[in-house]
Amino acid sequence: MSIGPKLDRLDFKILAQLQKNGRITNVDLADAVGLSPSPCLIRVKRLEKAGYITGYGAHLNLSKLGDVLTVFTEVTLADHRSGDFSRFEQRIRTVDEVVECHLVSGGYDYLLKFITKSVTHYQSVMEDILERDFGIEKYFSYIVIKSPILKRYDPIEILFEGNLS
Repeated sequence: MSIGPKLDRLDFKILAQLQKNGRITNVDLADAVGLSPSPCLIRVKRLEKAGYITGYGAHLNLSKLGDVLTVFTEVTLADHRSGDFSRFEQRIRTVDEVVECHLVSGGYDYLLKFITKSVTHYQSVMEDILERDFGIEKYFSYIVIKSPILKRYDPIEILFEGNLS
């Protein structure tokens, strides 16, 4: 866990609100968390400076822009020395279609999330990765048919309720 200012219940409420609506006005945010605007803004600036808030952005509905394909891929590396993991992670960062990469425990080493235009596009990306020798022994692909739940926020008030003062 990183070291920063100790967070209280109001800080967690602010973070939870900002996750759900990063464009909320300071006045509305203050009202939602039970503060006056000036102390609320001071807290937000402190949370930003301490690195708890790393940025603000828009959530896009990609299907409105055109057809896209989401693919989860299990990757097993050929070798398992620390340098093999570092090399893979360094190289996979260069693949724009990879939007998430997780080192996991279990039957494979990494779980990747790709966003591509089509199955053909995904296949082309994977062939390029294999040709560039990322150290992959095998991979399994799972094409997403439907995503009935896509939360764009984390349940921080539940996850960290024991940390609240």
